[in-house]
Amino acid sequence: MNKKVAYGLLAGALAAACVVALDRTGLAARWDNPMSDWRARLLAKPSAATEQVKLVLLDQYSLDWASQNMGLSWPWPREVYGALLDYLKRNGAKTVVFDVLYTEPSAYGVADDEALGAAAGRCGNFVGAVFLGKQTEQATSWPEFAKPNPIRVEGLEAWLEAHPGPAQEIVSAGAAFPVPELAKQVAWLANVREVPDGDGVFRRAAPFRIFDGQVLPSLGVAGWLAGLGEGPAKAKMEPRALIAGGKRIPLDDAGRMILKFRGKSGTHQAFNAAEVIQSEMRLLEGGKPPIQDGSVFKDAHVVFGFSAPGLKDLRPSPMGGDYPGPEIYATMLDDLLAGDFLRDAPAVAVWLWVLLLALVAGVVAATSRNGWQSAAASVVLIPLPTLAGLAAWQGGFVLPVAGASAGVGITLLGGAVVNFVLEGRQKMFIKGAFKHYLSADVIEQIMRDPDSLKLGGERRELTIFFSDLQGFSTISERLGPEDLTKLLNDYLSDMTDIILEEGGTLDKYEGDAIIAFWNAPLAQPDHAVRAVRASVRCQRKLAERRAEFEQRTGAVMKMRIGLNTGPVVVGNMGSSNRFDYTVLGDAANLASRLEGANKALGTYMMVAESTWTQTNGTFPGRELGSLRVVGRKTPVRVFEATGLEGETVQGVEKDFEAALAQAKAGRWAEAAEAFEKLGDDAASKTYAAKCRALTSAGPGAGWDGIWNLTEK
Repeated sequence: MNKKVAYGLLAGALAAACVVALDRTGLAARWDNPMSDWRARLLAKPSAATEQVKLVLLDQYSLDWASQNMGLSWPWPREVYGALLDYLKRNGAKTVVFDVLYTEPSAYGVADDEALGAAAGRCGNFVGAVFLGKQTEQATSWPEFAKPNPIRVEGLEAWLEAHPGPAQEIVSAGAAFPVPELAKQVAWLANVREVPDGDGVFRRAAPFRIFDGQVLPSLGVAGWLAGLGEGPAKAKMEPRALIAGGKRIPLDDAGRMILKFRGKSGTHQAFNAAEVIQSEMRLLEGGKPPIQDGSVFKDAHVVFGFSAPGLKDLRPSPMGGDYPGPEIYATMLDDLLAGDFLRDAPAVAVWLWVLLLALVAGVVAATSRNGWQSAAASVVLIPLPTLAGLAAWQGGFVLPVAGASAGVGITLLGGAVVNFVLEGRQKMFIKGAFKHYLSADVIEQIMRDPDSLKLGGERRELTIFFSDLQGFSTISERLGPEDLTKLLNDYLSDMTDIILEEGGTLDKYEGDAIIAFWNAPLAQPDHAVRAVRASVRCQRKLAERRAEFEQRTGAVMKMRIGLNTGPVVVGNMGSSNRFDYTVLGDAANLASRLEGANKALGTYMMVAESTWTQTNGTFPGRELGSLRVVGRKTPVRVFEATGLEGETVQGVEKDFEAALAQAKAGRWAEAAEAFEKLGDDAASKTYAAKCRALTSAGPGAGWDGIWNLTEK
């Protein structure tokens, strides 16, 4: 028993060392970030200040209303926002924060900018947006027309000197300011350039940045400071906090505050811009405004921004991948008003916690006498880091979960191995755990790399291949089970050999269908070329054996292929007991849709533009047009490869593209005639019929050239 305890403590110490290594490589953060997002979603709830923050959003309804009732196209004249600002001022809004950049003069002239500036001046506490970034070259020094913000940060220079890394991000060399007509009227100028975490998610924000020696608060911070109404703001930088407005705002090592989200999008009360503008217009006319109770804006901090689909400012956040940018600033305002900030748990406490859990897990695992005890220990210890993280969050601390979870997991595994080795049961463990689920080759790989035995995957750009036999159901009905099996084996062997020769990875067979992909698990810079070449070779191989297959089946065997290139998740996916190395994602779905889309045009190979572009003209072929497949709103340009590298483009392909150009130009009769000259080409016949129908329909007929498919 003493030996087991000693081995368990050693396993715990080694596991803690592994956690340190994971932390240094950044792998722990990649795991901890999603866990942090989960906690943020689970524990999000409105604060006492949530009702003090309002949103006014320029949505699609507002655009439609302005177009139909005022004859306004986008972008609107800037004077239109004057009515919005006047209504908010009329109803006692404390501050108005505009998450909109007006860095270019209005297309309607200087008077339009002056009208917006005058409205901002009337509003009072108006916060305008400035974009900071090295790529911005509009200004390298603070312009004379923009008055500096009324804020002084004590200890700032000392903090920047002590934190050279974060200082490079906080101090900006370039800025894009609002036009002078607006900049002269604002109460505060604020930065709207926020930098996400390494995985692209916005969880933290710098409360201020520096440009030309002047402080530019973040948009949310500026709105809060403007609402204090105490004259010039005074602030003080401390090593891990910013003192401002009578509050101590915790900061991380990079000088950023942790955003405490209050709920999913829509948590803060929102109004559309049209109803606010109409309310002001109706009040001026003596009518009844759409917003019945304008007092909802009294003493409120109002954030204005865009939410219309064409203008939408969406950012990944813990609440989801499409969280509106204005709501991030609303969250920041909420946090500053409520004062219930989140802060990082002290590093010393975090590492002591990791070590303690690892040591306890090691001893428990090493001393467990049977599987039931090991299972019970796992049930208690594995959730413990997550539960502790939830409790710490409730107390205002962000306690990393990944490190402690990894430490517990590694230690439990190590302790169990120690236990089994000392009991002489290592072989029994390996066989019992794996023999029913995995092949001998896979088991050998797992023994070399145990970390490969896990669910999940990585995001990578792949070229995905889907193929299917035309009319295979009819062929199946004609053949007996033995003949059908032999036919499928011959066909699939031919196609698979070609795919593997071209470096492809076979995903799976689904009856007569083949799914494969390139660029994983090994990187292949020319994955699109390999996939197209494999597709052409497969079609030619099938053509070589078509006569033989026809004798065996009594049917002409033809194969439809769909190819698409795009980002997917690739890796081991499935259940905890069985999983496959496969792909998931919209790009794979589109490849499948394109395989079926061949039916619409009578073709047998359909290559998405994303794939065709990456082949850089390697293969002869033609554009087939554009189509909108089931389940996707965005049309896709598709192509057909008609040969291998070095082979010349045939005349029919050139004639087809010329006819397609006529169709795109709306010259239906000429296009129909040109397509009809191409004879038995199925795609040409399809286009010819469509163009003839449009010609017969008369001058009013129209077609945007996109085939809208109604079936998969």
